[in-house]
Amino acid sequence: MELIKIIGVGLITSIAILVVKQIKPEIAVVISITGSLVMLLMLVEMLASVTQVFDILVNKTGLDKELFTSILKIIGIGYITEFASNICIDSGNTTISDKILLAGKIVILIMALPIITALVDIIVSIMP
Repeated sequence: MELIKIIGVGLITSIAILVVKQIKPEIAVVISITGSLVMLLMLVEMLASVTQVFDILVNKTGLDKELFTSILKIIGIGYITEFASNICIDSGNTTISDKILLAGKIVILIMALPIITALVDIIVSIMP
């Protein structure tokens, strides 16, 4: 049901952009960002269930909760980076979009280092 609401907001936003772009193109970008943010906020509630599943996994596996928290943060950074990049592309700023994507990839790499280190430690402890 939530997906239908999100699709509805997306379609209304798209139609509003098409109408306004002919009259005031600079306002079309604002409508695009606003509609996108509304859809993103609608997804926040759905994402809460994902964190609950990760909590269950942490309890079942007994692994460090910080690893799972890092994974969630990495996923969030990826989505937010893509979201911001797409807004830049929609407004005609592809070079800024590229820089945002590069920054997101670097931040993801930095945040993944503890996970990679933990995996190497586990592999080393298993080896004879």
